[in-house]
Amino acid sequence: MAELTPMMKQYMEIKKQSKDCILFFRLGDFYEMFFEDAKIASKELEIVLTGKDCGQEERAPMCGIPFHSSQNYIAKLVNKGYKVAVCEQVEDASMAKGIVKRDIVKIYTKGTVTEDNMLDMRKNNFLMSVFICGQIYGLAITDVSTGEFLCTSINYGNTANKLMDEIAKFSPSEIIISEDGCTEELTKQIKNRFDIYVTRIDNADYDRNKAEKHITELFGEAMLKGREYELSVNAAGALLNYIENTQKMNIKHIQTIEFFKIEEFMMLDVNSRRNLELTETMRDKGRKGSLLWVLDRTKTSMGGRKLRKWVEQPLIRADDINDRLNAVGELFEAYILRAELRELLDNVYDLERLCGKLALGTITPRELVSLKKSLGQIPYVRDLLENIKSSKGEIPKAVERVLTDLNPLKDVYNLLEEAIEDDAPMSTKDGGFIKQGYNADVDKYRHAKSEGKGWLAKLEAEERERTGIKNLKIGYNKVFGYYLEVTKSYLSLVPEDYIRKQTLASNERYITQELKEFENEILNAEDNLQSFELKLFNEVKDYVNGKLFELKATANAVAEIDAMASLAEVAERENYAKPEVDDSMTIDIKDGRHPVVEKVLIDVSFIPNDTFLDETEDRFLIITGPNMAGKSTYMRQTALIVLMAHIGSYVPASSAHIGICDKIFTRVGASDDLASGQSTFMVEMSEVSNILKNATSRSLLILDEIGRGTSTFDGLSIAWAVTEHISESEQLGARTMFATHYHELTELEGKLSGVKNYCIDVKKKGEDIIFLRKIIRGGADDSYGIQVARLAGLPQAVLDRATDILKQLENSDLAKKESKILKKKQAEGQLDILSFVSNTVMQDEIIEELKNIDMQTLTPIEALNRLYELTQKAKKR
Repeated sequence: MAELTPMMKQYMEIKKQSKDCILFFRLGDFYEMFFEDAKIASKELEIVLTGKDCGQEERAPMCGIPFHSSQNYIAKLVNKGYKVAVCEQVEDASMAKGIVKRDIVKIYTKGTVTEDNMLDMRKNNFLMSVFICGQIYGLAITDVSTGEFLCTSINYGNTANKLMDEIAKFSPSEIIISEDGCTEELTKQIKNRFDIYVTRIDNADYDRNKAEKHITELFGEAMLKGREYELSVNAAGALLNYIENTQKMNIKHIQTIEFFKIEEFMMLDVNSRRNLELTETMRDKGRKGSLLWVLDRTKTSMGGRKLRKWVEQPLIRADDINDRLNAVGELFEAYILRAELRELLDNVYDLERLCGKLALGTITPRELVSLKKSLGQIPYVRDLLENIKSSKGEIPKAVERVLTDLNPLKDVYNLLEEAIEDDAPMSTKDGGFIKQGYNADVDKYRHAKSEGKGWLAKLEAEERERTGIKNLKIGYNKVFGYYLEVTKSYLSLVPEDYIRKQTLASNERYITQELKEFENEILNAEDNLQSFELKLFNEVKDYVNGKLFELKATANAVAEIDAMASLAEVAERENYAKPEVDDSMTIDIKDGRHPVVEKVLIDVSFIPNDTFLDETEDRFLIITGPNMAGKSTYMRQTALIVLMAHIGSYVPASSAHIGICDKIFTRVGASDDLASGQSTFMVEMSEVSNILKNATSRSLLILDEIGRGTSTFDGLSIAWAVTEHISESEQLGARTMFATHYHELTELEGKLSGVKNYCIDVKKKGEDIIFLRKIIRGGADDSYGIQVARLAGLPQAVLDRATDILKQLENSDLAKKESKILKKKQAEGQLDILSFVSNTVMQDEIIEELKNIDMQTLTPIEALNRLYELTQKAKKR
């Protein structure tokens, strides 16, 4: 086999460092890709696949892209889930001995990108690290673009499920995970559920000693105090290592690690987040139609990210919630002040990500101007906030905290105002970004450069006059520098002091001693100007970088006040009420509305409804009624109102008293998970199991149609047993709303403490029904399935046949079968009716009461249950 060329040898050595990446190999003005990388890039980027001689018999597959447009191509590959390693020249070609040295200068991955064209500006781009040791998981989460860095551990319950819940909370773009602890099943589960890129990392990167050393070097020894047994430290060490390996530099803007406990926030599992459509809809994963879509009227990108975080991590301490509520309330009341504040915030750029670019060294002159303009708004924002006071004359605590961190940084503002041009370019390549008057040397070289252009124009005019060559012109190229160009028709007029430099088809190019002297002077001025401007720009960056901590605190404060102002603005626009939040167990909502549904209704008014739940008599609400009548909407609106109160938002109701909930669980709708081999019913039962194992007495449960995925009797039995378990379990007893088509469950009111029946009111009109959307006490008397099918547009022939079949079934042995099953359960000791009836002392009393009941109007199960009630009553007497 022939030996590879030196360049291809270099390529192969560098490729070994980035086996899981597509390598962009810089050659001149292009990035080239070879072999398998070229085939992939050619297909994904839709560019031509060619070949290159590499010293072997077969040509190497090759494709390339211009380096100046590489960002768009990199973005496409990263969005498709690929990693891209960029290889550049790392030495001056004129100084190189042999082939120019090259090395990887950056690796782009989904979780580490910081470029604006690869980011959603209103969403954090999180990268998550997972370390697994037995049944304990350590997590570290960061957003490289903002410097946010969080750590936590999962060491209780079903840790795999808890991991999924945390992934759902943070929605990371990429996950790295310890290789030894990560099973293929877990990787598959993550990819199937979330479609997230997962990289398995060598366990050596999760070494505890390496992690502690790395963290101590960056943040000091105090950062690890009290963290001796937390696996999140291992995860953090691996994450820091991964970032530095991809960014090829230390990450200065990650200035601290925030350790938190999962239970510090309301716990929402994967299904609840999906079912409640907090940040995206179930149907198309879009933002429109989600709760965040309703609440987000923020003016800044960082405010939008902050509000999203609040929605995904609701508070659970009443004091914290009321601090935020009070601040939102003052902004709500101060309409004019709020309008002025939002107008100011509209002129604030994304300070968080500007800080990230500053720390990474990628900030541009124009972005420094954006930073200056943003800081210019801070004094006015402070003045407004200092005027926000409660009726007692006090500044709300949440606003006070914002004011503490809101630093105008006048020194930074003044430096940027003096040093950087207001219309600075995006790049430092062509200069022109240092302001006139800031530096004497820059002014001198800039003057020489501008004077030089005038001198050239003057020389051109003089030479035309002197020689008589009317079309003589002065040109420039990088090879010959400045030259005088004369067409061949005027060659006879060329003077003797012109020195021929180049002959072309239609003209000749000349130089003169005077022109070369000028060239040396002007080119030196341009080179000096460029180097001086770059030097000064770096000095300015370094100074501003020294204020990074204050800048980040200010950015966070702006995000906080922007998010609170957004909640106040939405509350005023949508007629929301301030909820009363405390540590009680009461949920009392008057005229509650669904925040999203009412927003999308056109020419129809939303029908409000009340909700009352507590820990005693109204703990478990059984809700019946036909499909499409609004049961799910009613239950979800209750959950959303409770959640909105926990994030410190006003709520869509005339009034609301919300007792703290530690968790919200929802089991809504039918879905399957075919990728993991789970049927609809299996998914349903898995979700119910998760709820029963993890809910507490402080939780809110939203259950919709449990047991519908199996046979009628199996489903009813499960639904009945679940109801009993939630209602009677000493550990559970959670506040629950349970929508069902099993009307038999309505018989539990009076039998189980805390159970109350509610239904959706409907109006019959011949064979049709009208949904009144109103919740009333009592159970529904029919499912109205055929009427709903009529509304859905089923053919009349199908509806008529369904009506006939229904009548036949109602008169068939089905009802008798119900009765036999119940009698069989009684015979097995599950019901104890006959033993009561056989007591002759009670028989007469029971018979007397039965005379007052028309048994023909009752179904067999209703009759048996009525008989059971009477025997219980008689037994007590």
